[in-house]
Amino acid sequence: MDERETLTLWRPTGPEELALVEASGWTAWPPRLPDQPIFYPVLNEDYAIRIARDWNVAASGVGYVTRFEIDADFAARYPIRQAGGQTILELWVPAEELEEFNRHLVGGIEVVQEFR
Repeated sequence: MDERETLTLWRPTGPEELALVEASGWTAWPPRLPDQPIFYPVLNEDYAIRIARDWNVAASGVGYVTRFEIDADFAARYPIRQAGGQTILELWVPAEELEEFNRHLVGGIEVVQEFR
């Protein structure tokens, strides 16, 4: 039985990225676009909800909040950045390391909120 300690992360996403996650069987985040050097999941659901509701809906008509687990020891190598207020925390993963990051996901990626 797998006893690794995990870290729960959330990611607000739009329909295009979510379609690519679904195509992976809900097991991987897609490669970043050339103008996206960082993959940044967030450390709390409230922050993810605000981005999905306020930014993704405005940009594409729908916003999703996803949740996933990652091996906590592996995730510790990445810096946590404060992007605003005290609870606005992001994990910064360089785009070129996303494939390895995906290999350390524990379980699948799930949609936990949807906004239209």
